[in-house]
Amino acid sequence: MPFARLAIATTPTCHIGLGLAAVGRPGYINLGRDQDLGENRSVETLRTRTHELLDAAYFQGVRYFDVARSYGRSEEFLADWLNARPDIDDVVVGSKWGYTYTAGWSADAETHEVKDHTVRTYERQRTETAALLGDRLDLYQIHSVTPDSPALTDKELHAELAEEAARGTTIGFSTSGPAQADAIRAALAVTVDGEPLFRTVQSTYNALETSAGPALAEAHDAGLTVIVKEGMANGRLAAPHAPEALRAVAEETSLGCDAVALALVLRQPWAGVVLSGAATVNHLASNLHAAVVDLDEEQLTRLAALVEDPRAYWETRGQLPWH
Repeated sequence: MPFARLAIATTPTCHIGLGLAAVGRPGYINLGRDQDLGENRSVETLRTRTHELLDAAYFQGVRYFDVARSYGRSEEFLADWLNARPDIDDVVVGSKWGYTYTAGWSADAETHEVKDHTVRTYERQRTETAALLGDRLDLYQIHSVTPDSPALTDKELHAELAEEAARGTTIGFSTSGPAQADAIRAALAVTVDGEPLFRTVQSTYNALETSAGPALAEAHDAGLTVIVKEGMANGRLAAPHAPEALRAVAEETSLGCDAVALALVLRQPWAGVVLSGAATVNHLASNLHAAVVDLDEEQLTRLAALVEDPRAYWETRGQLPWH
């Protein structure tokens, strides 16, 4: 499977990936993004910014890049970067289908994306992704599966995804919401002709939201590669928004709150890839310091006290403004 290629990378940052949700479109919910991007969010400005981030990430050892159909023009930006660097053949590219971007390149749109996990949407979006990424796509994920998602029970969809897997594309899924653990366990039970359909899972896990941890450990034990998203809790764990306990530990390590927050995720034995969602090269460099953070038991105990009830966490996330 494509994720085995991550073993090629020998740098400490090979288990950190770069997600392009924050730079593939003008509007997103990350705190501090308005200062990070400024007012000029034209297509070409964000294309240039994305390419600078990809250059910096690759140079520093990052080998997994994550996009989605709903992340504005993220697939396009990544495809342009890959096409301009044909010598780069050691990266893993993952994208997602299931949400359609509807904001029309506006940060103030009433609706930014629409969810639909039907076969029809899969067929349309797979064609759109193929037109941009072609054979550079390694991983195709169902975007934000929840326990009630029809993608968990749609046999026609499962058959089409299995055909895609037979052509060499790894099939995975991502999760969201307070019942992530239930969604993960339901997806682990999905089989086609007696074989598990999904080979990767991408879930939210961070210092505030740890409820998916046991299910992610089960997925890892079942042979899936675990990708962790939102390790920074959409900016809530970055200075100046970070809780006092996190700021104190960061000061003790002489590194940023972001590095400590991501290090907390990296130390989970089931975490295969942990995504940085950095919107600037400087923030990316700070995120990558997570690979060298060493936390002692006393610090881990203090950070463990930050965990929120998952329902409260997702309610707060749902109230974050698009900007």
